[in-house]
Amino acid sequence: MRVTTATMTQFEDAELPTDRPAEAVLSAPRIIGNNFRSYQSFDIELRDLAGGRSRYERDVLRAGAVVGVLPVDLARGQVVLIRQFRLGAHLALDKGEMIEIVAGRCDEGELAEAAAARECIEEIACAPRRLRRLMRLMPAPALTDEWLTLFLADVDASAVPPRTGLTEEQEHLQTVVLPIERAVNLLDGGAIHNALTLVALQWLALNRTALPRLLAPGT
Repeated sequence: MRVTTATMTQFEDAELPTDRPAEAVLSAPRIIGNNFRSYQSFDIELRDLAGGRSRYERDVLRAGAVVGVLPVDLARGQVVLIRQFRLGAHLALDKGEMIEIVAGRCDEGELAEAAAARECIEEIACAPRRLRRLMRLMPAPALTDEWLTLFLADVDASAVPPRTGLTEEQEHLQTVVLPIERAVNLLDGGAIHNALTLVALQWLALNRTALPRLLAPGT
């Protein structure tokens, strides 16, 4: 399909669309379940496109602020990933042993940078030498209020043990240390399915030549 000059000008001149606040009225939450995370239901009243009001019910898993970290060893040209069990992947794809980046919840009142450093210590037993904030995103806003800050970390991959995880959190993690090129190649062929890991590795594929600048001391 050909794009006319008028159509192109219309898009060029138009204000870019962005996420924005919704004119929504919510009921008090009803607790459906409350174990590792709280599962809640809301009655919602929302203005529709015709100017009227729509009313419906939605459920949401309350997860809140989390962090993800892509650990990179610049000197060795390596990426540190982890493998751990995920029930959702086991039920949906029979691929419960997922390849992931470091990730975890922020404790109450904890800054994202502090949570990112703590999760690196807990999940790959290696404190980051430097952290660089990359982006914020919501992995699954139709299901959960989880919003994530993604970081790039400079680490010493030689200090990473083969198995990690906190016993008190029932974590049984296996670390996976790969050359950057092999890590980027995981994007091909459906080798991995974790959305956050795909986002992080896609970022790495697009920005790997900038890593020395992004993780230089003092940046």
